[in-house]
Amino acid sequence: MSFLSWLLPRKKPVLSLEQQQRVLQLPPAAGWSDMSLRQQRWVVVDLETSGLNLNRDQVLSIGATVIEDGAIDLGQSFERTLLRAHTPLNPSVLLHGLGPGAIAAGSDPAQALLDFLAFVGESPLLAFHAPFDQHMLARALKDSLDYRLQHPFMDVAMLAPMLCPQVTQRDAGLDRWIEHFNLQIENRHNASADALATAELALILFSRARAQGIHSPLALQQRLNQWQRRKQVHSF
Repeated sequence: MSFLSWLLPRKKPVLSLEQQQRVLQLPPAAGWSDMSLRQQRWVVVDLETSGLNLNRDQVLSIGATVIEDGAIDLGQSFERTLLRAHTPLNPSVLLHGLGPGAIAAGSDPAQALLDFLAFVGESPLLAFHAPFDQHMLARALKDSLDYRLQHPFMDVAMLAPMLCPQVTQRDAGLDRWIEHFNLQIENRHNASADALATAELALILFSRARAQGIHSPLALQQRLNQWQRRKQVHSF
C-alpha cells in the first residue's frame, strides 16, 4: 500500500438491500453493566488473520462462544471463514488450517460479519489480547459494512495477571495460562478452539474476581483500568 493511498477517501462497500436493512436493524451495543458477573451474557471471540499488521492484514476467520449464567453455553457458538480472494497469506496461518482452499470456500465477508453481529447482540466481548482483535474486527466491519464497532472489549490477557498477582509469568500467552490452571484443552490454534479455551480461562478469572469482591462487569473493568494506570506509572 503506497503512502498516497492513505490520503484517498475510503471507498464505501457495496451492500445488497437486504444487507443494508440488516445493518440498520442492528441493536445498539450496551456498555459495562452493574449486573452480576454470573448474569451477564459474554461473547468470547478469537480471530485468525492474514498476519499481524494492524493496517494491512485482514480477518480470515471468526470463532466465538458464549458465557451465560456463569457457564459456557456450547449451544451458542459461532464460526465463519471469510472469503479473501486476493489476500496474501502469512505462512503461520497454515497452522490454523486456513490454507488457500479454505479461504476460497469462505463466506462473503459482509454476510459473515452481519451474522456475527447478530450472534453478539448487545453483549460485551472478551478476548485474549483484546486490543488486537478489537482493532482488526473494527477495521473489517468498517471496510465490509461501513459500520462502527461499538461493543466494549475486555482483555483476558490483562485480567489474568491482575487477578492472580502471585503468578510470576511476565506477558504470559494463552498457552501458559492454560498450563498454569491445568485446563484440559483438546484442540488449539483455530479461532473456535481458542475462543473456547479463552472462555474456560475467563470463568476461572471471574471466580477469582468474585473472591476479591468484584461482582459486576462494570466493577471489573474499573478495577482493570486502575490496575493498568498503576502499571504505567510504575513503568516510568
